[in-house]
Amino acid sequence: MTNELLQDLEWRGLLYQQTDAEGMEKLLNEEKVSLYVGVDPTADSMHIGHIVPLLTLRRFQKAGHTPILLVGGATGTVGDPSGRSEERQLQTMDQIDKNVQGLKKQMERLFDFSSDAANGAVLVNNNDWVGPMTLIDFLRDYGKLINVNYILNKDTVASRLDSGISFTEFAYTLIQGIDFNHLYDHHNVRIQVGGSDQWGNITTGLEMIRKTHDENAKAFGITIPLVTKADGTKFGKTAGGAVWLDAAKTSPYEFYQFWINTADADVVKYLKIFTFLSREEIEGLAVSVEEEPHLRKAQKALAEEMTRLIHGEEGLEAAERITKALFSGDLKALSVEEMKVAFSGVPSVEVAKEDKNIVELIVEAGISSSKRQAREDVTNGAISVNGEKITDLEYVIDAKDRLEDAFAIIRRGKKKYHMVKFA
Repeated sequence: MTNELLQDLEWRGLLYQQTDAEGMEKLLNEEKVSLYVGVDPTADSMHIGHIVPLLTLRRFQKAGHTPILLVGGATGTVGDPSGRSEERQLQTMDQIDKNVQGLKKQMERLFDFSSDAANGAVLVNNNDWVGPMTLIDFLRDYGKLINVNYILNKDTVASRLDSGISFTEFAYTLIQGIDFNHLYDHHNVRIQVGGSDQWGNITTGLEMIRKTHDENAKAFGITIPLVTKADGTKFGKTAGGAVWLDAAKTSPYEFYQFWINTADADVVKYLKIFTFLSREEIEGLAVSVEEEPHLRKAQKALAEEMTRLIHGEEGLEAAERITKALFSGDLKALSVEEMKVAFSGVPSVEVAKEDKNIVELIVEAGISSSKRQAREDVTNGAISVNGEKITDLEYVIDAKDRLEDAFAIIRRGKKKYHMVKFA
């Protein structure tokens, strides 16, 4: 089973670096082990770039191993220098506590934490063991174990020597090493999984375990390659910023649209990395990309799988309902809240809240370029208000058309939507 798991991870492109690959494979074949991934609470939500190591850990859970999810209540107060050219802005403890709660909720969507399961996931916070530690304890028990030159050779530190790095971030790798050592002792964690930027921190943990245990202690590390797009641009970013797991930051509809707009050159790669579809299913979708790309079956499967995973069936149904309504132009099936979500990114204009003739309104809002053009647009059936086609030149936009007495969605032609706000 383990051989199949590791082969599957390799096929999916999820294995980048491993320490003692043969020893780790032997361990996984002989025992059911605990593995961990850590996430620092730098925000109150994760974004999609965070979840690749977590989904990889879930694959181990499905194979019978036990996932340990670590939320960095302590490391989050310090700041990981990995992947950064300057110091992080320190957060208040209240903000960190809020962020920890947000991450916990999202992890509970991704993992089975059932207490009666043989390998139910376990959620831990490193502030529980690092927080009570005194400075003297830290220096004597752990600082003494790691040579300064060892830390200076870490890429994340070496890259910051010219621009400057505080002792706070310099010491970050020691705290993460303490985490691995603690979890080894208290949760029998034998493997740490992380992104490729975490290699230095993972190996610090292995060094601590080596120096605080006898020669029989065996621990391992796995890193996952950075996810990139075929065109070289950064994965997980849109014009509006990061794609968050929190529905209040990135709605299920926006989340769905991110995945369904994946380029043909990337979609099979993302199906392998992010979904739990079988190899056979993914290879079938790969054929569809090659032979019938216009059907976009692979993109639809990716969007469905990811939206269901993060937002559940209800979120997926809402996303598909909005998508269908926008494609057909029939907005009557949408609630006011769904309209606000669907059209949050369309051009908007603010006008006075007063009853106004349709021709005058669409000219004032810049939807039609002139009164003559506006009259033609209305007469030709090119104007819709909240999904209702308007062909009467005498039609008046009034309270019945103002959703929540605040806005209306006006469409010109097939796809040009505008949000008119009334103030």
